[in-house]
Amino acid sequence: MKKGVSFLVTVAFMALASFLASAYDPSPLEDTCVAVDEPKNAVFVNGKFCKNPNLTVAEDFLYQGLNIPGNTSNYVRSIVNLINVDQLPGENTLGVSVARIDYEPNGQNPPHFHPRTLLVGFITSNPEHRFISKVLNKGMFCLPFQSHSLQVNIGHTNAVAIAAFNSQNPGIVTIASSMFGSNPPINPDFLARAFQLDKRVVEYLQARF
Repeated sequence: MKKGVSFLVTVAFMALASFLASAYDPSPLEDTCVAVDEPKNAVFVNGKFCKNPNLTVAEDFLYQGLNIPGNTSNYVRSIVNLINVDQLPGENTLGVSVARIDYEPNGQNPPHFHPRTLLVGFITSNPEHRFISKVLNKGMFCLPFQSHSLQVNIGHTNAVAIAAFNSQNPGIVTIASSMFGSNPPINPDFLARAFQLDKRVVEYLQARF
């Protein structure tokens, strides 16, 4: 019996360790693994095919355009230019990516989760739901892993932020559009109960997204 319990504890620990390990990009086993679409004579690593190391060139590791402002003519008055492994193949297996976010006055990066005068903040997990925020003129703000965060330009001129991620393809889930703009739509009765809203309000929001 004791042996069986020990085995179960070991399996549970290994499962937990495996889950935690999968939350981050794995460390590379080679110097370079430039991502390519053509699998001929290539090795599949970390979701991408690796270019033959003997054929890599400087351009594989170069991205030009981070200095160029993005088009903020949209309803949130901001634009995110994410430079991930699809734009910079040399990032493959390095576990990093960078984004430039441009904001008009009163522009915002809506609440989401995966970072001038800028209000930046995040919300802690249940049950506290603390909103921890800071107004930045110049500086750096660290956002915890997978926290719900937002940024708003509360100044009177355009602002720009540079965000760094510990993943070559961090992805993004915008809360409002994912909840109210899902395909197919989520039953409005479920959302009305979850957000404590009238069903008609939920249907209005779903029509917007």
